[in-house]
Amino acid sequence: MKNHLPYWQAGADYSGYSFFIRRMDTTGFSKAAEVPTAALPLVGFLYLTDGEVLLEVEGQSYLCGPGHLLLIPENLPFSIPYYRDAVGFSGGFSADFLSEGKRLPPLTAPVQQAFWFDEGAFVGELFNMLQICFDKDDCPFLERGLDLLLSRIRALSTPALPATASRFLDLVFDGTRAIGPVSDYAAAMGLSRNYLNRLVKSSTGSSAGEWIDHARINRAKRLLRETQLPIIDIAVAAGLEDQSYFARFFKRQTGLTPTAYRRQSARMHEKS
Repeated sequence: MKNHLPYWQAGADYSGYSFFIRRMDTTGFSKAAEVPTAALPLVGFLYLTDGEVLLEVEGQSYLCGPGHLLLIPENLPFSIPYYRDAVGFSGGFSADFLSEGKRLPPLTAPVQQAFWFDEGAFVGELFNMLQICFDKDDCPFLERGLDLLLSRIRALSTPALPATASRFLDLVFDGTRAIGPVSDYAAAMGLSRNYLNRLVKSSTGSSAGEWIDHARINRAKRLLRETQLPIIDIAVAAGLEDQSYFARFFKRQTGLTPTAYRRQSARMHEKS
């Protein structure tokens, strides 16, 4: 199955759309994990059935996992600094597409809601039907299905991650900074290492160290794909100066050695 990036294509013209939806599957995706800043002339939506996506909107971080729905106000720039094995749906809709009695109030900030267990399975199937009907150009069902979906949103205001967790993720995925251990970020934020670990774990479900590992792998993959830097230089850029340890770490995380990953990426680029 061909993989699909989990985002609304930057630079694409959606002005002629009142509704669109696309399936998303980044399982084993080998291209860049960083998605550039974009904005839609529509209310954007993202729904995950598996994996993770981290979105940045106006300096706030929104971490989506399975069963999470995120709505993004129209014309509000956002970026995706990280995703992992993300499966689900993304798209957008115009407020004019909704029936008169079910119009959304104006959104000024993203809205995030988690659907669990049977409710999550129902919402996932509803998105699947929206995709099928979009492909068939079945506008009446699309309107009814979208109305039903939005009626299940319990609140139209959801806080982003706590400011401290959001700041930590901003630092970790800042491509201009060196990637360091948890203690470096704790010191930069004036916190103890243990407190930062507890806060990040409780807010995101992953520890601070796990997020740092994600950032190391993301940066290493990008440099292996896009440059011919020696492996030792890429190890240093990922914050691991021991090339042997870096190679073991990379293989443990990806199943490939850095050299094998570079070769695989080059072959895929030649085919594209």
